Amino acid sequence: MTEIRIYKTESGEYLRFTCSGHAEYADYGQDIVCAAISILVINTVNSLEEIAKEPMQVETDEREGSIRCTFLKRPLKDASVVLMDSLILGLGQIESQYGKQHCKLTFEEV
Repeated sequence: MTEIRIYKTESGEYLRFTCSGHAEYADYGQDIVCAAISILVINTVNSLEEIAKEPMQVETDEREGSIRCTFLKRPLKDASVVLMDSLILGLGQIESQYGKQHCKLTFEEV
């Protein structure tokens, strides 16, 4: 299962997000759920960096299939909030369509 965890403040500001694990929907190279999650997450990170110019720290581990994106300034720029809301929308739709056994989206207040 791929688990995506969104960390927010008590007031709802985005702090960071993590994505780890493999969806295990299908064999390696054929897993459309894993591919969809990866595309959404990587595109969001790239867009936060290139379009929104959001200061952040990104750590990845390809072997374990994990990524951690930590925002370095608060509040986020308006464009960054829209990008994060879009990521959550897409991941929520994947979770609804393919089930929590493959994609689990959780939120944590920090």
